[in-house]
Amino acid sequence: MTRYAEERGVDAATVLRGTGLSARRVADPGAQLEARQELAVIRNLVASFEDRHVLGLEIGRRYRASTFGVFGFACVSSPTLRDAIAFALRYFDLSFAFCIPTVEVADEELVLSLHDERVPPDVREVLVDRDLAAIHTVIGDLLGTALPLRALALRTEAPGRAARYREVFGVTPGFGAPANTATFDRVYLDRPLPQANEHTMAICQAQCRELVTRKRARSGTAQEVRSRLARPGGLGMGIDEIARELGMSQRTLRRRLDEEGTGYRALLDEVREALAEEMLGTGALSVSDVAIRLGYAESTSFVYAFKRWKGVTPAAYQRGFGR
Repeated sequence: MTRYAEERGVDAATVLRGTGLSARRVADPGAQLEARQELAVIRNLVASFEDRHVLGLEIGRRYRASTFGVFGFACVSSPTLRDAIAFALRYFDLSFAFCIPTVEVADEELVLSLHDERVPPDVREVLVDRDLAAIHTVIGDLLGTALPLRALALRTEAPGRAARYREVFGVTPGFGAPANTATFDRVYLDRPLPQANEHTMAICQAQCRELVTRKRARSGTAQEVRSRLARPGGLGMGIDEIARELGMSQRTLRRRLDEEGTGYRALLDEVREALAEEMLGTGALSVSDVAIRLGYAESTSFVYAFKRWKGVTPAAYQRGFGR
């Protein structure tokens, strides 16, 4: 994003204002940016350009599989597009996307939805455009050819910019739709990828697992809470019980977690997600069994939560993304 700004005459210092980041740090491929820092960069970009309505598309088109480092290389080296998408959904935490993706595979097509409800309203349109354009471009990289879309739908109202979307995606989007969706023919799912390499994929996937583990690692009060939730029977502990064990009031516990950028519900979600992956991965438990063990009163609530975490249902996750 800083390179894009500089090419258009805006220096890196302006784009990075208020982020606490230096140009040297963002140029480091191994540097990890916090969500708040990236949002600040996006807002600085929006403030710097008058044509903010094409900003997301312009930035998204610049993304390539290599932009995502080892995560991208794992996708590139996957056997098929289906495998790459399944992997990307599983390790979504390693992507740059703010919108949460979910996937539905029908008889003849795949529908990718980008959920933007949690994206700040002032940058929502930019980030939806960026994420959609980036996904479309990267899938083209994986296939070795542009991916033709059957349809594109956007929640935003922007009929005056239809031509720009058509230039990027090859179709005219429907505006004012109930959801942001991109639809393409499912025949592309099982086409062998030109750079598929089993050995490379295994190495990259192992590195991605390590990165996710490291990213989920907590310290301080958050780690104390997480460790209690993760122990046998811990999912039944409420915040009041955990606060008593830690020798503090609920109010103090909430404040400390907030200072560390998290909260009780977020940590409970983290633990449930990790345990769900582990239990579903064994293949020994049904979806309803896993839901019960995770403390859900109904399987439907677990299915909804899992789809929010991973972009697919628990059953599809067990099957290997609808294979």
